[in-house]
Amino acid sequence: MRLSPAPALDPSLAGSLVLLHLAVVAGGLALLSSASASASASASGMESVRCRLQGTPRPPVFSQDGDFVIGGVFSMHYYMHTVEHSYTSLPEPLQCTGSLDSRELRFSRTMVFAVEEINNSSDLLPGVTLGYQVHDSCSSVPMAVKVAFQLANGLDPMFDTGEQCSGSATVTAIVGESGSTPTISMLRVIGPFGIPQVSHFSTCACLSDKKQYPTFFRTIPSDQFQAAALAHLIRHFGWTWIGAVRSDSDYGNNGMAAFLQAAQEEGICVEYSEAFYRTNPLSRVQRVADVIRSSTARVVVAFAATGDMRILLRELDRLPSPPRQWIGSETWVTDPDMLRFAMCAGAIGFGIQRSVIPGLRDFLLDLSPQKVSNSPLLTEFWEGSFGCQLGTSTGVGVEEKVCDGSEDIQQLQTPYTDTSQLRVTNMVYKAVYAIAHAIHSIVCEERENSTVYCDNHLHVKPTQVLERLRRVNFSRNGYQVSFDANGDPVPTYELVNWQIGESGKMEFVTVGRYDASLPPDQMFDMEKEITWVKNSTQVPVSVCSESCPPGTRKAVQKGKPVCCYDCIQCAEGEISNNTDSSDCLICPEEYWPNAERDLCILKPVEFLSFHEVLGIILTACSVGGACLAIATATVFYHHRTSAIVRANNSELSFLLLFSLTLCFLCSLTFIGRPSEWSCMLRHTAFGITFVLCISCVLGKTIVVLMAFRATLPASNVMKWFGPSQQRLTVVSFTFVQALICTLWLVLSPPFPIKNLTTYKEKVLLECDLGSVGAFWAVLGYIGLLSLLCFVLAFLARKLPDNFNEAKFITFSMLIFCAVWITFIPAYVSSPGKFTVAVEIFAIITSSFGLFFLLFVPKCFIILFRPEKNTKKHLMEKTSNDKRY
Repeated sequence: MRLSPAPALDPSLAGSLVLLHLAVVAGGLALLSSASASASASASGMESVRCRLQGTPRPPVFSQDGDFVIGGVFSMHYYMHTVEHSYTSLPEPLQCTGSLDSRELRFSRTMVFAVEEINNSSDLLPGVTLGYQVHDSCSSVPMAVKVAFQLANGLDPMFDTGEQCSGSATVTAIVGESGSTPTISMLRVIGPFGIPQVSHFSTCACLSDKKQYPTFFRTIPSDQFQAAALAHLIRHFGWTWIGAVRSDSDYGNNGMAAFLQAAQEEGICVEYSEAFYRTNPLSRVQRVADVIRSSTARVVVAFAATGDMRILLRELDRLPSPPRQWIGSETWVTDPDMLRFAMCAGAIGFGIQRSVIPGLRDFLLDLSPQKVSNSPLLTEFWEGSFGCQLGTSTGVGVEEKVCDGSEDIQQLQTPYTDTSQLRVTNMVYKAVYAIAHAIHSIVCEERENSTVYCDNHLHVKPTQVLERLRRVNFSRNGYQVSFDANGDPVPTYELVNWQIGESGKMEFVTVGRYDASLPPDQMFDMEKEITWVKNSTQVPVSVCSESCPPGTRKAVQKGKPVCCYDCIQCAEGEISNNTDSSDCLICPEEYWPNAERDLCILKPVEFLSFHEVLGIILTACSVGGACLAIATATVFYHHRTSAIVRANNSELSFLLLFSLTLCFLCSLTFIGRPSEWSCMLRHTAFGITFVLCISCVLGKTIVVLMAFRATLPASNVMKWFGPSQQRLTVVSFTFVQALICTLWLVLSPPFPIKNLTTYKEKVLLECDLGSVGAFWAVLGYIGLLSLLCFVLAFLARKLPDNFNEAKFITFSMLIFCAVWITFIPAYVSSPGKFTVAVEIFAIITSSFGLFFLLFVPKCFIILFRPEKNTKKHLMEKTSNDKRY
């Protein structure tokens, strides 16, 4: 024989082992009688036969007879003797070993207390005595299966029954087990017989499946709710990068699976997820500890049983480990025995609501050496707690201290005596009362005089108790007890924090509550400040990557979870106004990101304004040119009778000065915010005034040319180009341009637009031409007249100087054409408001060219050389030219 721990089983392996055990036990239920009795029974059809149980019965650790017996199964030891079977002899009986879990002992004694309290009650089951059989499962599947068969069949080695070798169950219901895997194994055995099982500590979400486990109930919430609560808690504190460890059992595997799914929905990433079991080789536990030490996640979620967690923490405590914030499942995070691990100071987790059970502490402490010696389990507890041996020493081996009666259990500090945190203990208490209420509803009835009568001789089947358990709804000590369709209670938790008290000892402090029955925004309620790892009041940070500020987006790092990312600045024209944005948002058309790229702001509107420097300069030039033209017209009008004014066709000169004034002023329509009227006016006014101007220049050129042609013998040209013809020429040329502009405005007029394409970061207010062809037709017509004027002026350049304006007209037209030829590429290539500025510059430059070359020389003579402004001087010059 050798001592070895009980192996951990996953659900499938546990189920296989249960089926195997069923087969063995079923084969061991042999029908025993003499050969003649068997033959006689088969011949006569005798109904009563004798059956014998195979194997060695295991006596309960606590038991009491009663009218109705309740079974109890608890994991009071964590290990079990196993043997190597030779298959040549009967196997030895299964035995529990290892240290005693005093907390589980408290659970079992609470069941005894509840039964005795019910038996003394005048309201619940009056006149009825409940019995109990409490067993230790060693937290192992084989022992749990054996206990399940024993509770179903009883302890009698031989019994008489019907011809089917079947009888009613020994117990009406079972309280337990503490672990999910042993509970599943038991349900496989007792489930087909309809024996209800009410667990106080089996939280695996898989047990809510009524198709597989129709006889299961529990007074503790399912891990499905605890997993969601843990994920909610982690997200509440902003932890997105965590580690996870679990027991390699039904409890740990199913609980962690539910948690990981809830964590994924909350956007939480898991750096590692490790499973282990207390029976694994030490190297496996060391590997898990090394993973925790080397990880970057500062928060560790442990969905583990107390026995498993104790082994892991011992290993972590063996070598220096970085501080970790522990998040625990209810099983170990509220176990007082775990408070000895100082490295877990600041741990938080959800626990069952703390409760008060009147009279329980006195019952638990009502132990004397005489009472203890009657129970092997209590004897083991007493001797282990006080370090002495009850009775006399055997004298074999090392001398042991004998208990002398001075031991005071009132002063004992163990989880058994600690009733300050009654959490799971109350679940045991409620489970017993739930079964009692179910039995009460079967055997008791209320009489007319309000008295309750209970028939303690009534035969109660487990299936009846099962049916009544589904409808149980009562309150005990202020705590509601009921089950939903899955056999689960209303899920409520307290958030427990491990804090160092004033005495310097670690203690549990309730800092919040979680109620899954409330609306999502009201489930979690914080009541007190949490003390974190290293006794800090600052919430620890556990992220793979720092949060991306507004203006950036997350880009997942290749080959890593989604919580590991780089922060990339939003692209041009995009923003993110939230922290940790996955994508950037494109701003609307008329909006543009600010410098931080976290807000869309209206794009600045750009147009050539009167208030900016360029606009002011162009306005000044325009107004200045118009003033010069007006001043020149004033000078000409004042000296209208002078020779030089009369000699240069004064009528056309005044008309030309008027048109030049309009040319200067029309450039003002290009400055300022474009409107529907300004867009239509600017190009049409420009086109018509410039044609009027060029027409006047053309008329003057023709007059000069005709005047000198008229001096030839027999020439009567001037009569065909007199003042009337000159006016008609100007009007005709101008009318054509006016017609073009009218058609332009009627068919496809210019209109204001918002240009959003030239610049992404600003809006250009422009005038759309409406018809590009009409625009170039206007320019083309001006160019045609300018070219014609230039050619005629060039032909008249060698005529007598004093009369001759041809040279000045030639140069002015040369400048005019040069300006507008260079205008075309500049206009096409200039962006935004500079397009308008180029056009204004061309208008002003060409206007000044005409003005300075045609009028400045004459004004100079009029104002500064009046001696030359005489008819005699002009005639002399002409005569000299002729003689020459």
